[in-house]
This record gives sequence, C-alpha cells and structure tokens, in this order.
Amino acid sequence: STMIRTEGPRSLYNGLVAGLQRQMCFASIRIGFYDNVKNFYSGGADTANIGIRIMAGCTTGAMAVSFAQPTDVVKVRFQAQVNLTGVARRYTGTMQAYKHIFNHEGIRGLWKGCLPNITRNALVNCTELVTYDLIKEAILRHNLLSDNLPCHFASAFGAGFVTTCIASPVDVVKTRYMNSPPGQYKSAINCAWTMATKEGPTAFYKGFVPSFLRLGSWNVVMFVSFEQLKRVMMVGKKKMEDKS
Repeated sequence: STMIRTEGPRSLYNGLVAGLQRQMCFASIRIGFYDNVKNFYSGGADTANIGIRIMAGCTTGAMAVSFAQPTDVVKVRFQAQVNLTGVARRYTGTMQAYKHIFNHEGIRGLWKGCLPNITRNALVNCTELVTYDLIKEAILRHNLLSDNLPCHFASAFGAGFVTTCIASPVDVVKTRYMNSPPGQYKSAINCAWTMATKEGPTAFYKGFVPSFLRLGSWNVVMFVSFEQLKRVMMVGKKKMEDKS
C-alpha cells in the first residue's frame, strides 16, 4: 500500500521486462531439462527415487543460473529502484542496465552473486520440482484426487510453501548482496555473517509473507500451465504418430 501511495501502482511491476527475460532463460533450462536429467541419472528407469530427483533438480537449477545470472542481476536492481519525484533512476531500460553494469563493474558485475544464486536456485528448483512430484504422487496414490486441475493446484500450492520455508534465507542474502553497492560486502558469505551478527536469525526470514505469495502463486500458475501444455503436446504427438 505504501508503494502504491508513494510511487504509484506501476511500481508493483518494476522490473517486469527484466523478470520476463529471467524467467524465459531460467525456466526453459531448470524446468525444461528436469525430466531429461532425471532420466539420465536414473538410467532410463520408469521410476526415480528421491535422491535422483534431488540431484536432477539441483543440476538443472545450477545450470540455469550459470547461463542466465545477468538477467537476475538486472531484475533485482530494477525492482529496487524507487519511483519518486526528484530521485534519479539508475536504469531506464534493461539493455541500458546491462550496458551500465558492464561498463562500471565489468563482466563480473553481471555475474555478481552467482554463487549464492546457484545455491538458492538449486534449493528452489530441487524443492519445487521434487516436492510437487511427491505431493502429486501421494494424492494420486491415496485416491484423494484424480490427475486433473485440483490435484495440480494443491500440489503446486504445497510445493510453494515448502520452497519458501527452505529457500527464504538464501533468497534474502542473494537479494541483499546483489543489490549492494560495490565494496559493502566482501562476499555473499560475508553478507550472511553481517546479517546474522547485526540483525539476528530473524533477518533471514524478512519478507516471508510476500515471498510465499510470490512463490505460491508462481508455482500454481507454472505447474498448472505446465501440466496442461504437456497434455496438449502429448495429444498432438499421439495424433501425429497415428497419422504416420
């Protein structure tokens, strides 16, 4: 409400373009490759145990960050900008932001916070995908729901809550470190240590509610959309095979 009152409703969508760029890069790798990597680790077996699923989630999460970290740096900095009269904005567009960061901080500036982000994204990806798989399988195994929209919604919502609980501390450190001016923290570990000593353990769960609202809604939209798109593609594939 403060953001809307002082900066206007558009402030809630700060960094939207950068966020879309990030999701197109991140999601295509961390979600798109998950089943392939899981099959690779399991040797093509029909079922994979939880250890293999965790390994697959961590692998695709780390791969996504290694490739798309600059989009996350720009997104975080865009969202931290304040739309107030008389306050100069650091960035006017995503392309200008990439150029500005590269010119002033070098190539390392675009990959700033890569290590904590790999940790964070591996945790998030692993928790989201594995928890969703396990909840969905439990629902179907106990015949609580059939494999349709309500089942996908419940599984995604549960995965969002578990993910927020596990990933929130890393997310807080990642965001603070990536948005810090050069020299404020020596490393992501130094940032985490400074937070722990000066602000206490609760600092790592700052913004838990908005983080859960974001991850919960993201999981519901993403998994429900993913399941429906997968079904459409499987039907299309089956029709093509029948014709051939």
